[in-house]
Amino acid sequence: MSTDHDRAQSRNRPQHQTRPQPQNRSHQPPPTQEPPPSAAQHQTPPTPPGIPYLLPTLDPLSGLPHPPPLPFTAPWHYELHFPCDPRGPGIARLTLRAVLTAHGLAELMDRAELLTSELATNSVRHTKGPASVRLQWLHPVLRVSVWDMSPDLPALPGPLGAPTASPEAHADGGRGLLILGAVADRWGGCAIGDEPMGPGGKTLWFELNLPTPPPDGSPAAALAA
Repeated sequence: MSTDHDRAQSRNRPQHQTRPQPQNRSHQPPPTQEPPPSAAQHQTPPTPPGIPYLLPTLDPLSGLPHPPPLPFTAPWHYELHFPCDPRGPGIARLTLRAVLTAHGLAELMDRAELLTSELATNSVRHTKGPASVRLQWLHPVLRVSVWDMSPDLPALPGPLGAPTASPEAHADGGRGLLILGAVADRWGGCAIGDEPMGPGGKTLWFELNLPTPPPDGSPAAALAA
């Protein structure tokens, strides 16, 4: 039977509190993870080599190019206008490379780029107005035309003008026509008379033949699949 003295001693004893034990996190189940995206979400359409921004528009349902690419033998043309600016010929070269790559005409790229650069550079150097480059494909021939506002034609060989003399070894220019004659399959030029909307200027053009055309009806390799 407890007495008042025992109760007083029990009140004076230090109280012991039990601290909560730390939880063992190693036994907790791992957090729920979302499933990885399907392989279809990682797939990207084919990219033409060297031109990462030339991607065809894909149909959201079929995943195929829409509209479908033109057949390789189908005709097409592109035209670029640029101001009288020293950056214009470089932009024309980049545009030409993009177009020929997209349409599977890499075989013609080096020659076309050389001649286009020569004509576009002359237009910027020797005229004070805008110029333009036009690319036209009529299988198996690529024609590139460069227009500027100057109506003055260079001396053209053959029926279009007098033969061109070779430039001096130290001359700053005069080699453009020689390069055209050596590299192009055909070339020429014509002056354009004044038009109601402004001066006509002139056009110089060259043509390149595709050496080994692919099978008829095959789409450009860069946009296939």
